[in-house]
Amino acid sequence: MRKIVILAVVAAALAACNTVAGVGKDVSAAGKAVTGAANDVKK
Repeated sequence: MRKIVILAVVAAALAACNTVAGVGKDVSAAGKAVTGAANDVKK
């Protein structure tokens, strides 16, 4: 029983890290899009 609980905690932690990494990529892509749009407006 204890092993199942430990595995569940580890799986949840890994899933959370993956989610945070995905959000970081999305925010980065959005920032690049805004920067590109701002540069287009300058021209």
